[in-house]
Amino acid sequence: MPSSLNLLFEAASGYALFGVREAEDVAAGTSAVTRALSDFPRFAGMVKLRAFEPFASAEAALKEAEAVGEGTATPALVQFVREHLGSKATELGVADARLGAALQEALGKKRCRVVANERVQELLRGVRLHLEKVLSAELKPGDWARAQLGLAHAYSRARIQYNPHKADNSIIQSIALLDQLDKDVNAFGMRVREWYSWHFPELAKLVNDNVLYAKLVRCVGDRAKIDEAVARRVVEIVAGDERLAHDIVAAARTSMGTEISPVDLLHIDLLAVRLLRLTTYREQLHAYLVQKMGTVAPSLRVLLGEHVAARLIAHAGSLTNLAKYPASTVQILGAEKALFRALKQARGNRQARTPKYGLLFNSTFISKAKQRAKGRISRYLANKVSIASRIDCFGGDAVSEVYGRRLREQVEERLRFYETGAAPRKNVEVMAEAVAEAAAEGQARMVEAGEEEEKRYKHRSSREKHQHREHSEERRKKKKKRHHEEAEKVEETEERRRHKRRHRSHNPEVEPLEE
Repeated sequence: MPSSLNLLFEAASGYALFGVREAEDVAAGTSAVTRALSDFPRFAGMVKLRAFEPFASAEAALKEAEAVGEGTATPALVQFVREHLGSKATELGVADARLGAALQEALGKKRCRVVANERVQELLRGVRLHLEKVLSAELKPGDWARAQLGLAHAYSRARIQYNPHKADNSIIQSIALLDQLDKDVNAFGMRVREWYSWHFPELAKLVNDNVLYAKLVRCVGDRAKIDEAVARRVVEIVAGDERLAHDIVAAARTSMGTEISPVDLLHIDLLAVRLLRLTTYREQLHAYLVQKMGTVAPSLRVLLGEHVAARLIAHAGSLTNLAKYPASTVQILGAEKALFRALKQARGNRQARTPKYGLLFNSTFISKAKQRAKGRISRYLANKVSIASRIDCFGGDAVSEVYGRRLREQVEERLRFYETGAAPRKNVEVMAEAVAEAAAEGQARMVEAGEEEEKRYKHRSSREKHQHREHSEERRKKKKKRHHEEAEKVEETEERRRHKRRHRSHNPEVEPLEE
């Protein structure tokens, strides 16, 4: 074991290297070091500052902090350690094992041995506790706190701004909100039906759709006051179905329901309005989810549909996590309870059947397959889902719906194979066609973008020419006006001079005025 131990501390204002003296407390172990942490004079006798290198700017501090957080040894850090560590073999203690491995690779094993054990962690905790006192000669009072606060804000802002899962968060929240809105719409629809059925029970049997029922409740209102105008509005609401409209009007005039007060009818109307607003917002949210899935995971959306694909992403936590899962995990994603229950039963030497599918059960491919082929098509579909998620996650800017369409065709061919025995195409051939089609589509998109840019340039050029003509005309008008004003001033000056001359000629005794 080397004779000396050094500590590397990554402060908010720079890198610091500390030397650990071979005192009895250090040699005694971790517990003795822990007891010595609270006493600064005692701790100062154990740890001594060897070197301190401040960061050049706030941007450099943020860059170094991000690298340390990712476990990467930057050239500045490696250079600092090499300059101040010395030529003798020694130990270098660091807080993060990943950073230690990166430094060990950069420095070499002959130069030093990088460690991140429990004793190093306790010593670094003491350094962090007494850092402001230890660096009192290097930093002014308050500099350490300001540097720490500024770096914390910048680091947090950078982590939020460059979050790789930020595009998935909106999908996860949208699908969760859609599920909640479905429950709320069903609950509100049931409540409107139960409440209004006391007054008009026949309407619930004639209309099954909750949204249409709420619109009719607002239109009919008090059934005793129904007239021809209300009957025409009912026909418009039921999309021209005159037979249904006639049945509704006839049932309203002969209904067996009880009378209703205006206050109760007002609250029923407010509940129906809330139901219609929720339905409208749900349609808008669904359109937003479709657009977002087409941007973030187009292949997965085409393969499974936006609802099932969004639920898979939400259950996995992000598209990146879903892409990292193997196909066997994707197959039973969402059926974890059934899987562990089956494994628990198998532990007792009883026959247990593990689930064949989880969230993939909601896919149309599973419902189309026969009962004996559901397990096989589920495994095949999970394989294609895993491929589609990896294409969407790691494909970069070249991601398009082409791969999703090709993968969907493969699943449909596999379904026909299970039903009729028709051999499907090989995956290599299908993917080669997908790559060629995606490249052609990308080229066409680039050409279209170039043409659009050229149109915008021409439009901008014509607009700039028009603006240039307007500016030139305006400048000419201003110049003409300025010349006219100058001519008027000259004329006024000449008029004053002529007036003075006439005045002197009529009054020769008056002293000549200064011109």
